[in-house]
Amino acid sequence: MKKILLLSDTHGCFDSKISNYVNQADEVWHAGDIGKLEVLDSLTALKPSRAVYGNIDGDKVRLQAPEVLSFNCEGVNVLIMHIAGYPGRYTPQAKRLISQYKPKLFICGHSHILKVIQDKKMGHLHMNPGAAGISGFHKVRTMLRFEVSQGKIQNLEAIEIGLRGALSNAVDGAN
Repeated sequence: MKKILLLSDTHGCFDSKISNYVNQADEVWHAGDIGKLEVLDSLTALKPSRAVYGNIDGDKVRLQAPEVLSFNCEGVNVLIMHIAGYPGRYTPQAKRLISQYKPKLFICGHSHILKVIQDKKMGHLHMNPGAAGISGFHKVRTMLRFEVSQGKIQNLEAIEIGLRGALSNAVDGAN
């Protein structure tokens, strides 16, 4: 069994609110718009991490994180990309990759809107953790955590870590 913390759209923000949840996880997955390489470095210094780059990420982040990740975790095929849309409204690239990799869990970011939707047509669970950073149009900073065990996704929890812009103890990209 692995405890996963899923976040996206940190936009260069890494604070103790995020790190407290990182410390409780076995792995951290980041669905893009990391913002600063220091955020990725801080995550990987604490726990094994997987990340994709997003549309705001520069060359330094893109050298460390691919555009798309496909892997198996505890018997669950996972596909992660930043911009993908939602069930019934996927981007052409997302549709192609879903058909190619046939994930049981499909993860994206970008919208800053937390959503978990069972896509019955494509046969996977779609997750978007919302935005964990302080920049953007979202009102509340969010993440997801869940467990993956023996081919099952279980104990899913949406986490609210405060209002956007209401950062009390930011480390601003470093730990």
